Amino acid sequence: MTFLRVLLVDSHVMLTDALTVQLSTATDLWVVGAATPEDPRLLDMIRALRPDVITTEIGSATAATAGMLRKLRAAYPPAQLVVLTGSHDCAHAVVAARAGAAAWVSKEGSLDHLLEVLRGVPRGHAFYPPRQLSVVLRELREDVHRARDCSARLDVLSRREREVLLRMVDGKPVSQIALESVVSPSTVRTHVRSILTKLGVRSRLEAVSVARAAGLRPVAD
Repeated sequence: MTFLRVLLVDSHVMLTDALTVQLSTATDLWVVGAATPEDPRLLDMIRALRPDVITTEIGSATAATAGMLRKLRAAYPPAQLVVLTGSHDCAHAVVAARAGAAAWVSKEGSLDHLLEVLRGVPRGHAFYPPRQLSVVLRELREDVHRARDCSARLDVLSRREREVLLRMVDGKPVSQIALESVVSPSTVRTHVRSILTKLGVRSRLEAVSVARAAGLRPVAD
């Protein structure tokens, strides 16, 4: 029999212990481990255990939520992320969806629903409560429109300028961009000035914001 491998991540050890016991009654699930978000071994555990599904709580700040979920995804990309939370904050749900969470499950919900989610996300299903789902879909549609608009703005850039912009998105300084591009720093500065002019922005930070809105991401993402 093939088991779905589940890793539980939560600050409350009592909760993960209880879930481990309850989920053990399902013949098709195997809880391969549990950890707290602060555990320094967490990412190594994910790489070693290679879970099919990771359930995780989220932080109180949206930036922390996004960062946490991206780290979990980067540790083992095939794993599906399920946010298991007591929060009903729609803004957090949007951040979670953007960061790749396949499901948003309330800790107030039933075990049967959690089992449905754990079995469904590896098959490509997504689960968000109606209240959060309407906001998530609206915001993701807006993301698509913004990406199209920003992508069109990038079309005015030359191939070399796009390469320089991508390295700017990576946060690299002029000296490193010059080294990697095998050109002089003054040439890179010329490209940067041209990029700012063509995009109609005043700073490198604004240019990077346009690039990220168009879908360019740092290599680390």
